Formats: sequence, C-alpha cells, structure tokens
Amino acid sequence: MRFSLVVAGSLLCGFVQAQQALPPLGMQPVVNPDHTVTFHYVAPEATTALVSIDVSKTPFPMTKDAAGVWTYTTAVLPPEIYGYHFEVDGRMALDPHSVTIKASYTSVGDGFLVPGSPAQPWETTAVPHGTVHVHTFTTKVVQGLEANQDFVYVYTPPGYDAKAKTKYPVLYLLHGWSDTAGGWSTIGQANYILDNLIAAGKAKPMIVVMPLGYGDMSFVRSGGGVWQDLAQIDHNVALFQQSLLTEVIPQVEANYKVAPGRDNRAIAGLSMGGLESVSVGLKNTEMFGWVGGFSSAVHMLKPEALAGLDAKKANLHLLWIACGTSDDLIEPNRRLVTELKAAGMPVTAVETSGAHTWLVWRDNLVTFAPLLFQGK
Repeated sequence: MRFSLVVAGSLLCGFVQAQQALPPLGMQPVVNPDHTVTFHYVAPEATTALVSIDVSKTPFPMTKDAAGVWTYTTAVLPPEIYGYHFEVDGRMALDPHSVTIKASYTSVGDGFLVPGSPAQPWETTAVPHGTVHVHTFTTKVVQGLEANQDFVYVYTPPGYDAKAKTKYPVLYLLHGWSDTAGGWSTIGQANYILDNLIAAGKAKPMIVVMPLGYGDMSFVRSGGGVWQDLAQIDHNVALFQQSLLTEVIPQVEANYKVAPGRDNRAIAGLSMGGLESVSVGLKNTEMFGWVGGFSSAVHMLKPEALAGLDAKKANLHLLWIACGTSDDLIEPNRRLVTELKAAGMPVTAVETSGAHTWLVWRDNLVTFAPLLFQGK
C-alpha cells in the first residue's frame, strides 16, 4: 500500500497570496495604513448588518449610508491573519468581494491579513520555501470516506532531496474538529511558519505530516452535538489512532527520508487534534518522544487515559500543553496540567491571551516548533 501523489509544490491558496492578488481598487476589506480595517457590505434593503471578526466573540454593528452601503472600521489590529463574515438581518453572509476563503466541513468564511513590519512568522517572505505534497491513499480503518480514500498533507523543508542521505525528524500535526486535512496549511500557514523558522535558524529542518484527523467521518458530519457523546468521541479517537499508527506513519516512513525512532517523532494538535495528540501521544510514548496540545478538547478525556502514567518509562523530551485564557477550554486544560504534574509528568504549561481561534494556534506552533528535536 503506497501513497498516490495528487498535488506537489508550494501551496497557492494561503491567505497571504490571496491578499497580494487583490486588485488595488475594490479591495475587501480595506487594511488602512494605521492597521485599522474597514469593511463594506451593500444591502440597501437590510435593517441590520453586523461583522463578526476573530478578535471578538461579539459581532460589531455596521452603519448604513444613503446608498445602502454598510460600513464598519475596527480599532487598530495587531499584525495577524483574521477570519470574518457578515450577519445581515440575522443571516450569515460572505463578502462577495473577498478572494480569501477559509472552508471547513461545517462552514465557510472570509479572511484578511494585517501585515507586520517586520513580517510575522506566518507571512510569505523571501526565504527558501519547502513543499507541501497532498496524497490520497486507500484506508482500511477510517469509516465514511468515499471509496475509502483518505488524505494526508506532507511538508518537506527547503533543501529536501529524496535521493540524498539526509533524514529528517517528523512532526505529526493534527487539525481541529470541522477542519479538512488542509486546515493547517491553508488556514494555519504551517508551511510558511516552518519556512521562516528554519530560515532564521530557530527550528530544525523537519517533515510535517498533516493527516485527516477523523477515524469516522460521521463524527464531523453529525454536527457539534457529537461532543456531548463520550462513546462517539472515544470511537473516533480510537479509529484515528489505529489509522495513524498502522497506515499513515508506515506510509510516510516508506516514502520519505525519515529519521527513525521516537526521538525523531513528535505529535501535536489543536482542539480535537489536541485531544488526539495528548491521548495518542501519552498512550504510545514508545512511538513519540515529543507531545503537544493546543487548546485541547481534554474536557472529554477519560480519567483512565492518564491512569498508570509512568514519567520515567514515558521519558518524554517535551510535554507541552497550551491554551488561550479566553478559551472555554482553559479550565479543562488547567486541570489536565494539574493531573499530569500529580502523575509526575514533566509538563510545560503555557497560557496566552486569546480564545479558541487560529490566532492562538498559529502562535502556538511558532513557539512549539523551535523546541522540537533539540539536543540531538
């Protein structure tokens, strides 16, 4: 069983490229020189219009002019990639003038870049770039996929040569609930983050594997209510773990120049992927020497998942648990850290500002990646 290569090359659908492709007139939204951002939406017949932006859980009211154009200008925004959408008379609406789309299995939204000076780690810069390969393969484990065709994205760092002797450590990077396998590369900008960190000498060159993070597709197709059903969650995580360990990892290691052993293998993820990375990583410390969770959905982690943990036997190089302080999952993550410390696990706990958004997770990866595979 081997990968079938579908797409190879630098990914062309990231946020930064889309913003650069926008015409000079009619740009939506408008990022002003002072880093405020102005939104417009044409709806003469509407009675209310709001714009929802990643910076706030509460949408912002827009003002309508005599021509029926609704407008809102933000306060100064820090350099970042932001998602947004409109709510017109109570209904969600996309920006018809935006060319930057972020899509998942459950929703579609728009996005925009507030550039940094100097450029932020997730921006496209003039450094050597790695390559993102997109593969399909036939799975015997994951349920609910058309013709049993599964997906995995693989980032290879600048200078990677399949014919050379150099072998690389691997980070298995997992997305959140509702995301596609391309979430970390198209929205998270993981490939550009790694490009910039490697170019700056802050991170070791590594391969990053971004699989489709579902063991059963009904887990995402059934809607958010699945998070109230522990049996469905366990079922999904168990099948995902089986696919990762018996299908994805063996195929990656058969087709890429991968350094062998747990010391060269890390696993991390956000939200649902954080639950998976913590669960799979701690259950399989003979496979993973580095484990990270970003805003992990550990409120659904069964207590017995941590039973019997032996810090000496686990011998993890890094156990890194991060969460935004405005995230609804901050208390479950704090409890997890307490439980891990009680079990003698050398956990690194990180709390940042922010909620359950990509603004936090991109920053988590920027901080986490440089810690990997050091001292080897």
